[in-house]
Amino acid sequence: MNDAAIPVRSLHHYAYRCRNAEETRHFYEDILGLPLVHTVYHDRVPSTGEYHPYLHIFFEMADGSCLAFFDLLDETGCAPDPATPIWVNHLALRVDTNNRLLELKARLEAHGIETLGVVDHKIFNSVYFFDPNGIRLELTHQTAGPERMAELAAAAHGILAQRGELMAARRQDA
Repeated sequence: MNDAAIPVRSLHHYAYRCRNAEETRHFYEDILGLPLVHTVYHDRVPSTGEYHPYLHIFFEMADGSCLAFFDLLDETGCAPDPATPIWVNHLALRVDTNNRLLELKARLEAHGIETLGVVDHKIFNSVYFFDPNGIRLELTHQTAGPERMAELAAAAHGILAQRGELMAARRQDA
């Protein structure tokens, strides 16, 4: 599909709850290198009018998209879904080179942040870790070229169509 046929142009921002805006700023700006580019304080939620004071902070990535956080000023972070394994919900951030991936892994570890990986997924390499809010993050470097990615895209619908068979097999095993 060409770019003109895709109606959504890009990610503007993805927002999470954070426990402490300054702690979150330190992690994303000082350790990961994403600049803090916007901060908003409101007493009322603009979309609902509900009274709920908060800080909303934005960190910009190289493509102009942002990661954003809401500090609800109550020292409470994100609560994981107890019905979902901890490795499922995560945010993957792409870096340009494998060397950059290794540099960031070393920087995280130098700041006392435990990392998992480098994991070779055959089309990209990953390093996994948690931010101070308990959000699982993944840094990735894509190793597959455009031709391999096109092959995977061509096969995607066919693999998804097998979901019914996978569910039936799972029910039999249960």
